[in-house]
Amino acid sequence: MTRKIVSALSVAALLSAGAVAQTAAAATNAAPSTGTTNSVIAGPNKVAIINIQAAIANTNEGQRDLDALQKKFEPKQIELKSLSDEVDNLKKQLQAQTEKLNEEERNRRVQAIETKQKTLQRDLEDAQNDYQTQSNEIAQRIGGKLMQSLDAYAKQNGYAVVIDISSQQSPVLWAAQSVDITKPVIDAYNVVSGVAAPAARPAASSAPAAPSATVPRRTTPPVSAPKPAATSTTPK
Repeated sequence: MTRKIVSALSVAALLSAGAVAQTAAAATNAAPSTGTTNSVIAGPNKVAIINIQAAIANTNEGQRDLDALQKKFEPKQIELKSLSDEVDNLKKQLQAQTEKLNEEERNRRVQAIETKQKTLQRDLEDAQNDYQTQSNEIAQRIGGKLMQSLDAYAKQNGYAVVIDISSQQSPVLWAAQSVDITKPVIDAYNVVSGVAAPAARPAASSAPAAPSATVPRRTTPPVSAPKPAATSTTPK
């Protein structure tokens, strides 16, 4: 989503900058030669960068909605953690007792483990897909409104091009901190949205331990679409 938003912005900005350059060139060619340099009215010529993914998730609205989404999935995290622990315990028991079991009992236990493991994997994938879908919906909703704040800020400050650096495929190799407008665009959006800053989060020590099989947790700085954590279900 964010790539689509910024691609549209970048293309529009580049076309705008190109139109300004063509207009200036046409004016220069059309003007009669007088032996003096003709002045041309210049348009916006500044370039800026922005991390759209971070901007969306760090707005007050983004923090509020992504935190609420994380809380919504906490019961599922606990459920998946419990099932994952059960599978791990069954594997350990089988490994410890395998020499004492006859073939029939060993096969029965292996089949039971595989069944629970498949259930765990299916439930985990369903939870991750559901989380991804809902986080994308949040990003789409906020991103569409954020573009309005970005458009207004860029015009007010004379920027001709704004480039997104969210993706690892960004063509920007280096940029001065002074041209990064992520924070001021976030601030501008917070004013327009009217959403208050979220309350301070509790200390990390009071938070529950992260389960081994879980839906994604939002990181800091957050992103618009958290990636699911890799989970191995290969029998031990």
